[in-house]
Amino acid sequence: MIKILAACGAGVNSSHQIKSALENEMKKRGYQVSVDTTMIKDINQDKLEHYDIFTQIANSNLGFEINIPVVDAGPILYRIPTMAEPVYQELEDTIKKLGKK
Repeated sequence: MIKILAACGAGVNSSHQIKSALENEMKKRGYQVSVDTTMIKDINQDKLEHYDIFTQIANSNLGFEINIPVVDAGPILYRIPTMAEPVYQELEDTIKKLGKK
């Protein structure tokens, strides 16, 4: 199981859209992922330690170094398959690098 954290400004809309899209697409590709959502302001190093991958909507400076892979997932929100595909591929490549399934 791959644990992913998706964050957006309020943690109630965009991050949930990303959660749904990532869980559906990665399931189609044969991966078991679990995506949690949160407000970007609630992220700290302790919270990130519980996840394998962090997906953000926009490149954000959290004020500390992120020690897990980061995938920019914002293009998923446009709901245009050709814009979302590179995000899905980057996420799959990241999962493979982590050696998880």
